[in-house]
Amino acid sequence: MSPRRDATGGRRRFAPRVVPAGDSALMLELAEDLDLDANATARHVAEEVRAAGLEGITDVVAAIVTVTVHFQAASAAQAAARREAVGHLLLAALARTGGAEDERERAPVEIPVCYESRFAPDLAEVAAATGLTAEEVVRLHAASAHRVLMIGFVPGFPYIGGLDARLAVPRRASPRPRLEAGAVAIANGQTAVYPFPTPGGWNVIGRTPLRLFDPDRDPASLLAAGDPVRFRPIPAAEFERLASGRPAR
Repeated sequence: MSPRRDATGGRRRFAPRVVPAGDSALMLELAEDLDLDANATARHVAEEVRAAGLEGITDVVAAIVTVTVHFQAASAAQAAARREAVGHLLLAALARTGGAEDERERAPVEIPVCYESRFAPDLAEVAAATGLTAEEVVRLHAASAHRVLMIGFVPGFPYIGGLDARLAVPRRASPRPRLEAGAVAIANGQTAVYPFPTPGGWNVIGRTPLRLFDPDRDPASLLAAGDPVRFRPIPAAEFERLASGRPAR
């Protein structure tokens, strides 16, 4: 998990802790920053808490490096008792999980992406910021070991970790008022794919014709936390064919 620095400049490991999240929720914090092992641990802990079926729990939310458990209570005394029970449950689940070592390998979800300039308004800027060519940015992005960290922001919106460190760029200084559905964008060591036309401040380097969220599909979200992802570069002609639903010739 992400290390802290002590007063002498040495490195020490972050100590997981349970903290209040309002008067009817507890949060287990596993790391200070993005950490793939802590993210895997968060998913496993959340699964164990859900499976425990503890009375009064209304929601269990695994985020990038945290797990938040929401509960209901009819009185202050009941809230105190449930807070204590949830805290014990979180720590017990944490003690039983090995984080990334417990990951059950899944088949990667392939996402075709057209990285050509008409779909990649920020590719040249990312290349300039990283000292790479646009072709190298595409190659490194497609070759990265991507994995979905969490779904959030809007339904089906994946926060995807594993981006090659050479592609680390911050969010744009000024977000755009609208990004098209399927926009593939990077920022802060992650990749995101926009399921709907929404505002967005990430750097768009391509676009996929796939629908990331479809309420008529089961499951509605194409991706889920923990899914490995492979981005496959495609030309504009294939993008248009896939977007129209035409079969390959």
